[in-house]
Amino acid sequence: MKTQAKFYQWGVMLATLLLAISTSSCENNLIYEGEGDCGTYYNISFKYDYNMKYADAFSKEVKSMDLFVFDSNDKLVKHVAVADGATIAADGFSIPLELPAGDYELLAWAGLMNMDAFTLLADVVEGQTTKQELQVMLNSTNGTSNEDLKPLFHGAMPLNITSEPGTYNKTMSLVKDTNVIRILLQQSSDTIVAEKFRFEITADNGLLDYDNSLVAGNSVLYTPWSVSSGTANTASVNRTRADAVSVVVAELTINRMIDGKSPILTVWNNEENKAVLSIPIADYALLVKGNYNSKMSSQEYLDRQDEYNMTFFLDEDGKWLSASIIVNSWNVVLDQAII
Repeated sequence: MKTQAKFYQWGVMLATLLLAISTSSCENNLIYEGEGDCGTYYNISFKYDYNMKYADAFSKEVKSMDLFVFDSNDKLVKHVAVADGATIAADGFSIPLELPAGDYELLAWAGLMNMDAFTLLADVVEGQTTKQELQVMLNSTNGTSNEDLKPLFHGAMPLNITSEPGTYNKTMSLVKDTNVIRILLQQSSDTIVAEKFRFEITADNGLLDYDNSLVAGNSVLYTPWSVSSGTANTASVNRTRADAVSVVVAELTINRMIDGKSPILTVWNNEENKAVLSIPIADYALLVKGNYNSKMSSQEYLDRQDEYNMTFFLDEDGKWLSASIIVNSWNVVLDQAII
């Protein structure tokens, strides 16, 4: 009995000692092998499924990441930059954060480091920079951009850091800002000469604010980074012959589109220096949301859709036929031409 009592006493003493060591190691940030880590850690991962397929394309499309952490006073407390696309594309990519307990706001600009088309205007200094300074400007030459802009993404979310030890995983959703606009002029009666036409898109979207809204007064003239021409054979209705269709395709990449502030596409006839057509791109794109997308807000549709294909039909005189156009494979019937 005495022996059992001694073993019991030793057991109580050992348990008390281990508890004291464990508590001491947490309080003094000491970590012993096998005992675990008493710190508080947050892993921030990212996703880009805010697209028309609702599929996460983050690892395929994002090539660089700038993550900014702001405190409750909107002051920058941490900036993490990852420029290696292979690291971002790896499974399980995340950015670890170790911060004091409190309320924070995370802001991300992704894609800035893999192109020269955009510039972050702020001088990033931890403890000084405010979130309101994190504006991104599209670089242009005398207000004109003719580049195939690489994808630019924006993300933001609040983060509450708890004092409870442990590892926590949070995911930030990204919005894609850049859009490819593909314009196709089609004529069946004659061959279209690409040099005859000039394609322009004007938009007041040259400066993005920290919250991804547009800062007014920064107009940009977008011109094509690619113009090509060719012909294609299409079967007639009775399938007894094939008709040759002449086409010109112009490709432009523009910055973010906002509902109610539509960029204007203008196609010019160079020979006559006259506009063949002039339309608000976003407004026309929203006409073809379709039944499946009817529950989306207009802005959500514009943000999820990042490629717009528009086909215009010309008559034998090179004038736009006002009967219809095709936008993203949807036919839009018009009452009259908008020129």
